[in-house]
Amino acid sequence: MSRSSGTRGEDAMNVDAVARIGQALPGLRPSEQRVGRLILAEPAAVVDLPITGLAERCEVSVATVVRFCQAVGYAGYGALRLDLASTRGREEVSLGRFGVADAEIAPDDDGRDVLAKIAYHEARAIESTAASVDVPTLDAVADAVVAADRVEIYGAASSSLAAIDLQQKLHRIGVIAFNTSDIHLALTGAALLTERSVSIGFSHSGLTLEAVDSLRTAQRSGATTVAVTNFPASPIAQHADHVLVTSASETRYRPGAMSSRIAQLAVVDFLFVRIVQRLDPDSLPSLQLTYDAVQTHRHPHRDE
Repeated sequence: MSRSSGTRGEDAMNVDAVARIGQALPGLRPSEQRVGRLILAEPAAVVDLPITGLAERCEVSVATVVRFCQAVGYAGYGALRLDLASTRGREEVSLGRFGVADAEIAPDDDGRDVLAKIAYHEARAIESTAASVDVPTLDAVADAVVAADRVEIYGAASSSLAAIDLQQKLHRIGVIAFNTSDIHLALTGAALLTERSVSIGFSHSGLTLEAVDSLRTAQRSGATTVAVTNFPASPIAQHADHVLVTSASETRYRPGAMSSRIAQLAVVDFLFVRIVQRLDPDSLPSLQLTYDAVQTHRHPHRDE
């Protein structure tokens, strides 16, 4: 199984430390989750806490803190604190670039601050996702799509937007791809896939039953399965041959459909370009033909 966890190799330190902890949290033991939740709630404070202080605040042993660090990909607590400090430094620079003091949207923020904070969150989601996605895994998925006899794509609610976008992009270059919002059609389609097929499921949480069940059915059919999720230890990932990990955190006002949607759409673009590169020059005529086909449905421009 090929998985992009965002915690391997030289790219590991490019990934937001807070995002890495959030991604790993669902797969940790309850005592380790207590450590993770406190760090996510107060990352700046943890930078200045000794390991004994963190253990005391979480009401766990020092050994549990060490196990937590190793479970999320660090050699020890010192490495975790250094990465948290580095993450904080990068965040301060990024916030300054967008002209805001903090990232959380407050009820009394004016319109300009709201726009700046949303732009910050979405730009950060794209940058962090680009660091999280494992390039060899991305390329393996692109190779599988190019060789596939058909591609089925699943996604519910906000994740359906990414699923639809990928299906439409593949359609434009002549790849036989299907997407449906009807779970019965998704399951019956998945049941008819073969080892020459590819199925791709989008779920930010990795818990959405429509996507999980469809990918499980496709896996049983022998298809190459791909999960796009923020949580590589989630149920959808258990039914995937390849996992492409997004990296997005949400604000209090739209917890399920802002940064996560942008991160998924970024993965769609990453994957689509790698597919086009493999098909080029065969894909270029298809793009031009499909572009030309819709020109008569554009409103004519008139010079004033």
